[in-house]
Amino acid sequence: MPQRFWSTEKSDMGRYRKILVAVDGSEASLHALKESFKLASNEKSWITVVSVIPPYSGDLDLITMGNVLASARKPCEDALSLANKTAEAERALIKTVCEEGEIHERIVDLADAENCDLIVMGRRGMSRLERALLGNITARVIGYSNRDVLVVPRNTTVGWQKILVATDGSKFSKAAAAKAIDFAKSYGGELIVISVVDVPTEFYGEAPQVVEDMIKKAKGYTEDVRKEAVSADVKAETFVREAEAYRAITEIAKEHQVDTIVMGSHGRTGLKRLLMGSVTERVIGLSHCPVMIAKA
Repeated sequence: MPQRFWSTEKSDMGRYRKILVAVDGSEASLHALKESFKLASNEKSWITVVSVIPPYSGDLDLITMGNVLASARKPCEDALSLANKTAEAERALIKTVCEEGEIHERIVDLADAENCDLIVMGRRGMSRLERALLGNITARVIGYSNRDVLVVPRNTTVGWQKILVATDGSKFSKAAAAKAIDFAKSYGGELIVISVVDVPTEFYGEAPQVVEDMIKKAKGYTEDVRKEAVSADVKAETFVREAEAYRAITEIAKEHQVDTIVMGSHGRTGLKRLLMGSVTERVIGLSHCPVMIAKA
């Protein structure tokens, strides 16, 4: 295990007593499972692995029902078999569960039933356009669950040596900052704190004072997080960018070789929760590193 990511001097472990990892047999989901083993080892967590059979809505007679249902279960059973083999190879202990129903609902409900503190999901290495539009299942899990969600792109490593936290002064970003500081302190890491002023170009000509006020507020937001970090003996560097928010966040994360991005999730209700927000969605889809969505 690379020392770069996992410090031997840790404190305040145990944020996540139980972790739920969703798998579908894909390389991306199994990679996320492997990364969850490292986190679970440090956090001293129990891992439950779930695979979900989507509901069948076609018409079935009694003769064909058994064959169809058996066929539907096979991908789930195969995915969990791969998960068990992966766990054995890594000498990790897991509990596997095969659920049936709407995929995001079963993941969210199982996390609640098992009292899991964190949901881990993989992200495939898709094209740029596809990555910009995050998978519907992941978006819905984040939208409906009140648990933290960690999205792990394929071929990335979860680490806490350098953490980027985005802040807009809201209670949701404050929860994310607290989580980021906690991890940085425990793992001997440091913070990159960013706040983004994302306004249409015409604002600069029509309302320059408004833009200046927004920049001033953004600097205040990052300074507040820096002070909290310093009080916890965590090094923090602050940045304010004027750009599209998702672009500024992902670019500075890449520039500074950030290990993990931590963001807050606004507490929406009903249909609005399905539209997680283009900033969060695009950051997850385009990020070169894992992204944690911390819930308030």
